[in-house]
Amino acid sequence: MALAFAHVPTMLAMIILSSLTTAGGMAVVGAERRHDGVQWWALGLLFNAVAHLLFALRGTIPDIFSIVLSNTLLMGVYLSLLAAVLQFQGRRLRRTAAVALPLLMAGCMALLADSYAARVVVAGLLLSSMNLWLLSCLITRWKTTGGRGAWLVVGALSFQTLVFALRIGLVGISSWVGAELMQSSAVQTLTFMSTFAVVLVASMGFVFMARDRADEDNRRLAAVDSLTGVANRRAVIAALDRDVARSIRTHEPMALMMVDIDHFKNVNDRYGHPVGDKVLCSVVEVLRERVRSQDLVGRYGGEEFMVLLPDTTAKGGYLLAQQLCEAVQALRLEHEGQPIPVTVSIGVYGGRLQPGDHWDMLISAADRALYEAKDRGRNRVEVVEALRRPASLVTANSGPETQPALF
Repeated sequence: MALAFAHVPTMLAMIILSSLTTAGGMAVVGAERRHDGVQWWALGLLFNAVAHLLFALRGTIPDIFSIVLSNTLLMGVYLSLLAAVLQFQGRRLRRTAAVALPLLMAGCMALLADSYAARVVVAGLLLSSMNLWLLSCLITRWKTTGGRGAWLVVGALSFQTLVFALRIGLVGISSWVGAELMQSSAVQTLTFMSTFAVVLVASMGFVFMARDRADEDNRRLAAVDSLTGVANRRAVIAALDRDVARSIRTHEPMALMMVDIDHFKNVNDRYGHPVGDKVLCSVVEVLRERVRSQDLVGRYGGEEFMVLLPDTTAKGGYLLAQQLCEAVQALRLEHEGQPIPVTVSIGVYGGRLQPGDHWDMLISAADRALYEAKDRGRNRVEVVEALRRPASLVTANSGPETQPALF
């Protein structure tokens, strides 16, 4: 009893339609994001649709189109997908590969035009190699491209590589592979159905990769100051709120610095805002270089920064603040050969917190210390060890609040 296999022209039509519709959707998705590789992927799907259209016309158009050009376009499919992955990773496909590999496929197909079996082997080996190249690009940079989307792409490409290997291994058995492209067989059915599935699954995976990248970019933009690269006001307050709760729970001390660049308005007025931006970034670099990994530097607003110091006493915060003042004063910034003097004033709160304490109390305390530093001449550090708590909270936590001796 003869086995019934899928109708090859029908499978080709499915591949063409799925490639075209998916390419159109990805082109729309990638219109506003030109650096994630989505447009390259859409181009690859367009090549895939045209290649399979030429396959479907085998026998009705010249072999140079249905054999040579179609297989060359298949190589273009994989090169486009590779270009998409590389662009997603911040890299580029070399022009030599983009030119040489299609020419290699075209030459091989032209030489083997009279041997279907030989074309199956050669094309299968070349396309399998491209699949392995794509897989290696994804896997070797998994930290930057990994995720649910990448798993879909890797799974789809791995499965198609296995299908290519099976097709090559069975090429000598015409009843399994088919004596010609349009002849239905088990392997032909598996080949074209896997192509149909890979188009959908791998493309969906790449869209997920691009969307996850966009979501991560949005999260980063929502939490990072675009000029200095440190946490913005919203993010640093959220971190302060978290650290306050942790400090109360663990009974560990906590310190908070408010850092203000002295006479920063004069810098902007005299040298211009680009120089002012350079000063801001230079001060931030000093702060980031001298804090611990568990500390956090954030821009509170304008020329004012906050430094969160978990598990730090008032004395520890004071000593670090002194070092920061000295390091900023030692900066060698120039504009048109003229030195730009830069100093900072720092207010520090340090101490142990009590239940009911809130992040805004710490900011208020550090702010009081900062203005005291400014009033006393700037380029100095002042410390506050007491929070201004509501009377009801003070009573509930062991009597009236007193100002303890510094350190």
